[in-house]
Formats: sequence, C-alpha cells, structure tokens
Amino acid sequence: MSTDRPAWARRITAERDARGWSQPDAVKAMRAHASKELPADASMLRQWKRWESGEIVPSDFYQPLIAATFGTVTHALFPVTGRRDGNAEIAAASGMETLDILSRLQASDVDNATMDALRITTDRLCSEYALLPGAQLAMEGRQWLKRVVGLQSQRLTLGQHCEVLTLAGWLALLVGCVEYDMGDRRAAESTRRAALSLGSEAEHAGIQGWAHEMRAWFAITTGDYRGVVAAAKAGEGVAAHQGVAVQLAAQEAKAWARLGDRRQAEVSLDRGRRLLEAMPYPENLDNHFVVDPAKYDFYAMDCYRMLGENRLAQTLAEEVIRASTDYDGTERSPMRIAEARLTLGVVAAKEGDLEGAVNYGEWALRGERQSIPSLLAVSRELATVVSRDYTDEPATRAYLDHLNTLARQS
Repeated sequence: MSTDRPAWARRITAERDARGWSQPDAVKAMRAHASKELPADASMLRQWKRWESGEIVPSDFYQPLIAATFGTVTHALFPVTGRRDGNAEIAAASGMETLDILSRLQASDVDNATMDALRITTDRLCSEYALLPGAQLAMEGRQWLKRVVGLQSQRLTLGQHCEVLTLAGWLALLVGCVEYDMGDRRAAESTRRAALSLGSEAEHAGIQGWAHEMRAWFAITTGDYRGVVAAAKAGEGVAAHQGVAVQLAAQEAKAWARLGDRRQAEVSLDRGRRLLEAMPYPENLDNHFVVDPAKYDFYAMDCYRMLGENRLAQTLAEEVIRASTDYDGTERSPMRIAEARLTLGVVAAKEGDLEGAVNYGEWALRGERQSIPSLLAVSRELATVVSRDYTDEPATRAYLDHLNTLARQS
C-alpha cells in the first residue's frame, strides 16, 4: 500500500498486522463490538480495504468500532486537531498580563476578572508540564501556589473561597509531580498530601482522585504493585466519574501486568478505555491533568511490554512516538517518547538486536525533560534483558554504566 496514506489508515494496518490478523479476521473481530447487525462479510471486507487504503474515512458509526477492535479509543486512532495558547487566553479573558494579576492580588477584594486570570494561569502552568524544565516549573508553580493560598487572608465570597482552594489543589498536584520527576520523593509526598487535603476541603473529587493517582504512580516506580492497586481503588472510590478514573484504571493495569496477571491487566485496561471513550473530547490536551486519547496507547504499550507481547508493544510504541511528535520533529511529549523508545529497546533486545536495543536505551536517557523515577524504572527493564542475554558485551557495560551514573545522580 502507498506510504502516503493517512496516519489513521497506516495505524489500522499496523494494528492488524501486530495481531497476525488477515483483513477478514479484522472484520470478524469488529463484529464482536457492534451493537447491531453489520452488512454481509463481502461488503464489510470491501469497506475495510477502502479504510486501510485511505480511500475513505470511516464514518462516525465505524470509528469507535474500529478503535474498540484494537483496544484503543476513537480519538487516539482518529485524532482531532487543535491547540490552545494559554498566555493569549489570560489576556483575552481578563485583559491582564502577569504583572497586572500580581498587583490585583494585593487588593483587599478580589474581583471576578482576577479569579478568571488565576484560573487560566493555573491551566497554563499545568499545560507546560511536558516541556518546561522541571526546576523552572517547580519554582513557578510554588510561587503561584503561595500567591493563591495567600488569598485566603483576604475578603472572599464563599464561591471565591472554594475556587481558591481548588486552584491551590491543582497547583499543589503540579508541584508534587515535578518534585517527584526530579527525584525528591519526600517533598513530593508532602505536597501530594497537601493537595489531597485541599481537594477534600474544597470537596473536589478530581483533585482528590489525582492525589491518589500520584500515590499509585509513586508506588509503581518503587515496585509496590499491591500498593498501586490499593491507591487506584481509593482514587476510584472518590472520583469514579472523573477523567482521572481513566488513569487510575491504567495504573492498576500496569501493576497487574508487572505481577504477571494478564487477565486483570486487560480487564483494567478495557475499563479505562470504556470510561475514556464515553467522555467528551478534552478542550486542552496539553494540561497534565487531562487524560488525552493518545495517552491510552501509552498505557497499553507499557502493559504489553511487561506481558511479553512484543509485536503489540512495538506497534504501540511507534504510534506513541508518531503521535507525540510535531510535523517539524518537535517532541511534544518527551517523557512519553523516552518510554516508547525504551519499549522499542526491550523488543530489539529480545529479538537479538543488541546494537538497536542499546541505541534506543541511550537515546531515552539523553532527554532534557525527564521523570527520573519512571525513566529509571523502565530503563532497568531494558537493563535486565541486556544483562541476561549479552552479559559480556562492551555495549551492555557502557549502557549499564550510563544508567548507574544517572541513578547515582538522582
């Protein structure tokens, strides 16, 4: 087939090939997800061929069926374009620049325009998580958290008081995530607990859910997989209908995969997939506390790597890299891409390609924006494979030395 096919058409072919399915097999699998009778096999097969060739775009009826067939969500396979400019929105919503906001915060009364500006500033900071250097983002996040918390000493309406607690909760979550990325586990846990307290006081289920999700994330990077499941259940208990429930299900799936329980991993993945498919498309895909559709491929990639499903893991890793890279080569989600490269490294090592495995591993370690605990955890999976199968190779020793150096520095 032509290489200039749309990305979604190439993805359909790659997903089918990764499962070893023929096109009739794929049509048969799709029928299992349909809520009503589909046309005859010959007609559906012609349709499927037209989809894979990129000749026609599947209709709104068929897009979720195709996504479900491959265990993903509609907008991961058929993405919606559009990005936001947080700085422009602050000015548009309130007519204020940062200095104007700061001067307004000194006033005894806080007006609605100031609250709008703070709300959008918080969204902007949460949207810079993937790209802004960790130390810079932590510093800015702490400064704005201090300013927002300081508003509680001023005259606020009941609604404004709740809004201040909510904004402080989101900022605390952001700061805690960045602290953990930089390897400061003690500070991250303290900030996480503060966010949980703020979310409880504001009666904000989403903030409470993300605080539990952070606990699950911390646990998965330290090998406490039963702790991951417990944290995920706690989070689902307070935020079952929030977007964070998707990520809680994904963290649980990752834990089950590491425990070797394929059935529980796939049940958790499918639960999260169904939740995400039913949710409205996010307004701001860049916000760290929004589960964007493309991220679900990232979760599934991790699980299939741990379960030894190499072809599926490789296909998903390649898709994660493609979806996280702009047309000009700019990496929009460098931490996601790093783990995808490590996944490709694990697959290469298992297939006898030490050079490719080490190249992927080194590439992942070179990123400027890193989540050290997550990066080390997945890098050690690659290290385990190359140490087992290529113990005496110079390339293995060089990679392990680099990895050990990073671990000591963190």
